[in-house]
Amino acid sequence: MENVVINNPFVVGRYLSDQYFCDRAEETVFLRKQIDNGRDVVMISPRRIGKSGLIQHFFNQLDIQERYYTFFVDIYATTSLAEFVYTLGKEIYEQLKPQTTAWKEKFFQIISSFRVGFKLDAMTGAPSFDIGLGDIQMPQTTLDEIFAYINEADKPCIVAFDEFQQIGEYAEKNVEALLRTKIQKCTRTQFIYAGSKRHMMSNMFNSPSKPFYQSAISMGLEPIPLPAYTDFAKSLFAERNRQISSETIEAVWKLYDGYTWFVQIIMNELFTLTNPGGTCTPDKIATARRNVIMTQEQSYKDLLSNLPPRQKIVLQAIAKEGIAHNITSAKFIKKYNLSSASSVQAAVKLLTKNDFLTQTDNGYRVYDFFFAEWLATVY
Repeated sequence: MENVVINNPFVVGRYLSDQYFCDRAEETVFLRKQIDNGRDVVMISPRRIGKSGLIQHFFNQLDIQERYYTFFVDIYATTSLAEFVYTLGKEIYEQLKPQTTAWKEKFFQIISSFRVGFKLDAMTGAPSFDIGLGDIQMPQTTLDEIFAYINEADKPCIVAFDEFQQIGEYAEKNVEALLRTKIQKCTRTQFIYAGSKRHMMSNMFNSPSKPFYQSAISMGLEPIPLPAYTDFAKSLFAERNRQISSETIEAVWKLYDGYTWFVQIIMNELFTLTNPGGTCTPDKIATARRNVIMTQEQSYKDLLSNLPPRQKIVLQAIAKEGIAHNITSAKFIKKYNLSSASSVQAAVKLLTKNDFLTQTDNGYRVYDFFFAEWLATVY
């Protein structure tokens, strides 16, 4: 497999290759076993822990690439069935575009409602996907065509939906039942449903009254173990004539509970702060954290400016606590000069729904570790 060479090996927010991906060997084997045995998978874990990276890593395995067409569809930003259909159709076409199979040529033939977007490049003569969201006039019809298309592929398909719980927020009330009906007819396609809102996803797949009840094998995702991440980080430093102490890696891992995205960003910055031939030690962590947080300061200010005053005060109080227990107790309300238990409860409900807060087994915390630190120490 071809290696991708980059200056900073601690890649954030995207998957490049096995070389820059840490561990998840058991999880990859588990996914392969389920897919090869015709079982769909539901993957439930918090955001930023590595669900998307794992799926893309799995898709990147040579045997999977040879035997399947793979599509990764992020629906986090979608708010309606029309947006879902648009995102799915565009992802399928973009993945097929580099290929020369006859199946690609059938795209606009079978998905006839996309023909409005069928255009030929004036220079190359190649077809292009040139439609807008407003062109999706009959989403259910287009969805039928898309599923009919992938069911006629010249090899099996795997479709992964990221943040699948989003369909529960759509204005249309029958989307779960509609999708389940369509998916059941896709006899040559396996599906991976990844989601970060545990209660919504669990209800969707474990409640007998829901269309997706027991339709997929459940899979959780825990942080990458510290020993595995330590070996990974040390090897990436060493490959570029740098060293990093085990104590430094452990301190970073513990600061962010092993959440991959946050750990990777700090490691990315620590690598930048370490000169060739040098060693990264724990004293650099404070500088790395400050540098990362300050690059986000304007976006944090923008987020706060759009929050109602009561939500803003509660959010800052929870940030200062780190993990907030008994948020409606008289002690917590008095400590942060909050108005009442009911107002705190209402604010927390909205902040959780909008992903500012997350609920853990021990209480509530600000979802974004960097945002929490900025709120607690700077704002």
